[in-house]
Amino acid sequence: MIRMAVRADERAIRACAERAYAPYVEAIGRRPAPMDADYAGQIERGLVHVAEAASGILEGFVVFEPRGDHMFLENVAVRPEVAGRGTGRALVAFCEAEAARLGLGAVHLYTNARMTANLSLYPHLGYVETERRREDGFDRVYFRKRLG
Repeated sequence: MIRMAVRADERAIRACAERAYAPYVEAIGRRPAPMDADYAGQIERGLVHVAEAASGILEGFVVFEPRGDHMFLENVAVRPEVAGRGTGRALVAFCEAEAARLGLGAVHLYTNARMTANLSLYPHLGYVETERRREDGFDRVYFRKRLG
């Protein structure tokens, strides 16, 4: 089940982000930005949705918001022990469905160039690489998926 995050979810969201992004610290040379995001503020603004198991355990989360004519998918993370079971794909699909519901024509996102699994995952989900650039000390790869 995917639902809007509430304040009580913040601790589980932070724990999920820490565990999901920890393997990338060494490759990037510093903590990936999602490990230090303002989840309380994002939850307050209604930007975070969580994937919850039938047992009520948080399995992952996604952060997105409309920006002009597209939806910006800022972050998607899944607890490592449930990775590979479709939770991440379901969260991305939820973001895409929300974009379509709002009449937006595309979803935009970026990932770190050293997160090599993402560089093959997003094209598999229909995303096209649009550019690469260095921002805030990170090497980022930008993707876009047109909807409809």
